Amino acid sequence: MGANNIISREQAEALIREQVVPQIFQDVPKKSAFMALARKLPNMTSKQTRIRVLDQLPMAYWVNGDTGFKQTSEQAWDNVWLTAAELAVIVPIPEAVLDDAEFDIMGEVTPRVNEAIAQRVDSATIFGVNRPAEWAADIITRARQAGNNVSVSDAKDWYDLIMSENGAFDKVEELGYAVTGAIGAMGMKAKLRGLRTKDGLPIYTASMQGATSYGLDGNPLYFLDNGAFDKTIAQLVVGDFSQAVYAIRQDVTIKILDQGVIQDPTTKEIIYNLAQQDMIALRVVFRMGWALPNPATRLDGSRTGCPFAYIEPGTPVTTQTVTYTVSDASGAVKGAKVNVAGAILTTNEEGKAVFNLRKGEYDVTVKAKGYKTSTDNIAVNASAVEKAITLIEAK
Repeated sequence: MGANNIISREQAEALIREQVVPQIFQDVPKKSAFMALARKLPNMTSKQTRIRVLDQLPMAYWVNGDTGFKQTSEQAWDNVWLTAAELAVIVPIPEAVLDDAEFDIMGEVTPRVNEAIAQRVDSATIFGVNRPAEWAADIITRARQAGNNVSVSDAKDWYDLIMSENGAFDKVEELGYAVTGAIGAMGMKAKLRGLRTKDGLPIYTASMQGATSYGLDGNPLYFLDNGAFDKTIAQLVVGDFSQAVYAIRQDVTIKILDQGVIQDPTTKEIIYNLAQQDMIALRVVFRMGWALPNPATRLDGSRTGCPFAYIEPGTPVTTQTVTYTVSDASGAVKGAKVNVAGAILTTNEEGKAVFNLRKGEYDVTVKAKGYKTSTDNIAVNASAVEKAITLIEAK
């Protein structure tokens, strides 16, 4: 027997016990910034909820002399609808895998599905990404039509882009609203550090004692870390989030299925037969609706403004011009309200209203006093769109 003979690690590999850390290293599930900032309404009791919105304000007039005639005025209201859209997912798991797992798979999956729901809500409401067909246009689209987009092409510093005249805050305040919150990409932290007023006071602060960890000019600032922020569309979004409302039709509902089949949504081919393959499936459903009612105010009587503004990226996202020309039997109709998925513009002397829209489908409503309401639907792709609407007088 040689003097150098030993039992090596390779020979004893089957006997060596591996140390396994008794936890799963993962990030904390993220929540929705939109739902944290916007105003929550009572839960919906049906698929649609109607909000009555002030559409036209009355006017007052001076009376000339002792025998002058007093003039008349009117007030009008409009309907804004919250329509519930559904988010859902099914997670199939073989029962044998569930039994053999060292951790509670259901307990690990559930918070991640909730995080995915939060990500989808923020993406759709703020940026219009994967926007449900039932929902109105997103915050960015609405702000863009109101002219509340701030360009970085003129090389302003970040203080001017956010706080100065024609900056993001000013765009909101000019319409009579106060900024109540801001949402930025994670990369905005580097741009905001050290940002100060002309008097040297910091406008970007970090604190562990406030409602959020960060603040911008005294307002809560969320850095979206749930993957929802689209930096190709905006760098920073600010606004009066109390003007945005949402309501839940069905809160996050979890059901464990052990019977039935799961089909491919496209081919309809059966992928899994739960009973036959000894599987269960975690089904999660969530339904909610949201709206930006944008009532008439003394500073925005036509409702063409928006209580939100945003700072564009260095290369603004591509939009297409969508021109609506409104006329009647005798010619152009001035002052008609063209409502494209919630974004409102009024027609000019030539009866035209010009929108700048990203790719997608939009429902359109055209209203004018003395005429029947006209509805339309447009699909925006890679070129400009021209549409003509002829209004019919109401009888």
